[in-house]
Amino acid sequence: MTFKEEIQRRRTFGIISHPDAGKTTLTEKLLLFGGAIQEAGAVKNNKIKKTATSDFMEIERQRGISVATSVLAFIYRDKKINILDTPGHKDFAEDTFRTLTAVDSVIVVIDVAKGVEEQTEKLVSVCRMRNIPIIVFINKLDREGKDAFDLLDEVEQKLGLRVTPLSFPIGMGYDFKGIYNIYEKNINLFSGESKKNIEETIAFDSLESSELENVIGENAAATLRDDLELVDGVYPPFDQKAYLEGTLQPVFFGSALNNFGVRELLDCFIDIAPTPKAKMAEERMVESDETALTGFVFKIHANMDPKHRDRLAFVKIVSGTFERNKPYLHVRQGKKLKFSSPNAFFAEKKEIVDISYPGDIVGLHDTGNFKIGDTLTEGEQLNYKGIPSFSPEHFRYINNADPMKSKQLYKGIDQLMDEGVAQLFTLELNGRKVIGTVGALQFEVIQYRLEHEYGAKCSYENFPVFKACWVEAEDPKNDEFKEFKRIKQKFLAQDKQGQTVFLADSQFSLQMTQQKYPSVKLHFTSEFN
Repeated sequence: MTFKEEIQRRRTFGIISHPDAGKTTLTEKLLLFGGAIQEAGAVKNNKIKKTATSDFMEIERQRGISVATSVLAFIYRDKKINILDTPGHKDFAEDTFRTLTAVDSVIVVIDVAKGVEEQTEKLVSVCRMRNIPIIVFINKLDREGKDAFDLLDEVEQKLGLRVTPLSFPIGMGYDFKGIYNIYEKNINLFSGESKKNIEETIAFDSLESSELENVIGENAAATLRDDLELVDGVYPPFDQKAYLEGTLQPVFFGSALNNFGVRELLDCFIDIAPTPKAKMAEERMVESDETALTGFVFKIHANMDPKHRDRLAFVKIVSGTFERNKPYLHVRQGKKLKFSSPNAFFAEKKEIVDISYPGDIVGLHDTGNFKIGDTLTEGEQLNYKGIPSFSPEHFRYINNADPMKSKQLYKGIDQLMDEGVAQLFTLELNGRKVIGTVGALQFEVIQYRLEHEYGAKCSYENFPVFKACWVEAEDPKNDEFKEFKRIKQKFLAQDKQGQTVFLADSQFSLQMTQQKYPSVKLHFTSEFN
């Protein structure tokens, strides 16, 4: 297969949603239909030992939530599909935002009963800013929920999307009989009383056919015809160009837990979804069909295998091919690196790959060379736009609870901070360590992982800070900056990269500082571009 054909057969996408909308279950079922796994884990019942394939950290299994993005790949109808399953919980949104820099399209999962929730709004607004093509999957149709048209209105109003349904439910909850697939013009029916069986599909040339009444009953047939007439009248016809430009969003209905509507979503997705796209670097636009390799690190995960203390840097290939044992330039460090065992992923199962193409995600074993946002090339000085660290909103002193394990503690903190799980600040006044996170649940994850992956125990103390701001001085030698450093000394810290950070203790203090020292710029992300 030629290089261009390899690019054309790749689809790299992320799945995003509010917690509990069924995102991880949908990921499982996509793998199931792709033949990548034989049976799915019952994600919603944590007492069952079969947990979700994509939730491979111990704490995820205990809590029943995803706390880290996982990467899964499989082949379906000769297309290579790369899925990035992201955390839905708002405390882990930073991981999700970074992942969105590595996908070419997204599927947004919405719970039929809860509708559009706050976290979904935030994530979709990021996708819209970047014009990422979006498909909406309305899940859990086997439960009582909102009316289909009400849900479509809510998606349009709350998410600011322009939708067009490509499938439509026949009934809902207890009356749920199946789905009419507008895209393929056929009906999928639930078979069996338990509503657990994979459906049968019946093709209809015309909805006027009297066969429809025989299959779903007179009332349901009349309602379906009315609904589809309304869909035709109200929503624009599907236009692939508008979808790829991010101005039209197709909607599918289904029930991931019951394997319902998932195959239709997958079949349509591989027909319409974008192949790997060009990406803007600081220097120029990089096309996916350029032959020289470029790629960037969007995630680092420590302890994929706790027995071996290994760190993996996840690299999205943007152009060219990534070959095993070939030297590539680490642009930030200015040195050439070779990788003898680059990995492809299937949740925690990894396999060594000899060659990877644009759109693929490669895991590189890392001894500390990489940080999030690093670029790899074949020699060109190229930097993909920085993936920002957001200003934390929760702060605590971190203390060593077991003096015999201080080495393990510092190694653990060091590695977990490189993952971007949280940020470490060292106070300039007394050298005490402060951890800042976007969400409070992160502290629990850090404590758990330090103990179970590094054998180190930590305790926390409250540290009353309103916001962390990165400091940029117009002229570090001028008197105003020197006075700022002297007056604010006890609120200043260094981040892991040695950048100065101002830890404001209140909104008022932040405003007064900005007024009093106009030449000192305060930023809420660590990337100033």
